[in-house]
Amino acid sequence: MTNDILLSKINLVTDKLIHLGGADYNNDKLHSVEEIIKTGNCSRDFGIEEWDWPQGVGLYGIYKLQEYFGEHRYMDFFTEWFGKNLKIGLPSRNINTTAPYLVLINILDMMPEKEKYEKLCMSQADWLAKELPKTKENGFQHVTTGIGDRNAVILNNSQLWLDTVFMAVLFLYKMAVRFQNKLWQQTAEYQIMLHIKYLYDKHTGLFYHGWSFERNDNFGGIFWCRGNSWFTLGAIEFILINKEISESLKEYILYTFKAQVDCLKQLQCNSGLWTTVLDDETSYEEASGSAAFTAGILNAIKHGYLDTSYKSYAEKALSGLINCIADDGTVQKVSAGTAMGMSAEHYKQIQIKPMAYGQALTLIALVEALHK
Repeated sequence: MTNDILLSKINLVTDKLIHLGGADYNNDKLHSVEEIIKTGNCSRDFGIEEWDWPQGVGLYGIYKLQEYFGEHRYMDFFTEWFGKNLKIGLPSRNINTTAPYLVLINILDMMPEKEKYEKLCMSQADWLAKELPKTKENGFQHVTTGIGDRNAVILNNSQLWLDTVFMAVLFLYKMAVRFQNKLWQQTAEYQIMLHIKYLYDKHTGLFYHGWSFERNDNFGGIFWCRGNSWFTLGAIEFILINKEISESLKEYILYTFKAQVDCLKQLQCNSGLWTTVLDDETSYEEASGSAAFTAGILNAIKHGYLDTSYKSYAEKALSGLINCIADDGTVQKVSAGTAMGMSAEHYKQIQIKPMAYGQALTLIALVEALHK
């Protein structure tokens, strides 16, 4: 696929992402938490304005594009976004509201009032390591924002979710390396190993969405597409953060990554995408997880962690993603926010909605495919 084609799609997707606007946040107060969780129709998740995980991933897509061009192309957007949110006031501290910090630490040296934002990042990193509720074996409990109340939290007691690797662990590891903080480094490295320990399925190479220490099981035992993709994308990003990462940890992560990708090769649909329940062909094809798979595979090939035989699968996925981009830049076939489910039906019933993370993950995949 030529750069001209990729860049034309990148421009469409980016413009749509930046102009997603906000949402009727009060709408969540009109519906029951059970109803919102069942459908994924949480108003807070829509748009690009709120400080939470969908928007944090959205920002990361824009950052990766700026990084590719090697300039300050979107710094005005970032400066306005972070400044506006600080003025409004940040929501509750949790795993998901850590996501925007991953972009902030990457652009810190380009930000006005750098010291203010640096203190903000350091405070969040310390909170993750010392104050975030922990599960048994000292895991990062997947605490999320309250529905209908941005200052509240949903504790998800004793639960590990694969999402945590991308939403919080990458940021903490980046902070550890930048500030040479041993506690943060050990915590981040331990968390990725613990999440692999409890969520990786040795029979398939795939990951379960979550683990409960209270239930002592993987909930419904579902291989969810986007959940798996957080590891595919996040594993390579994690390795690249620290040039001095131990070879043993690096190999541990990479062998797990390769096993997952080898299984994904077998499950790829004719369209190039993957279904929202990976081993259930009756479930719908889902673009955001497929995009993160594609980005992770391309990134691994680029850095020599996968050989070029995997490129055909990535190219097939790229074609499928291109077909998901509407004329106005909207990435279609994106599932809404998805809570932990006890059956495949839960994941199949999540609504399909345009989302900031759908735009961003597609953007990251397209950027990874560009040839310099």
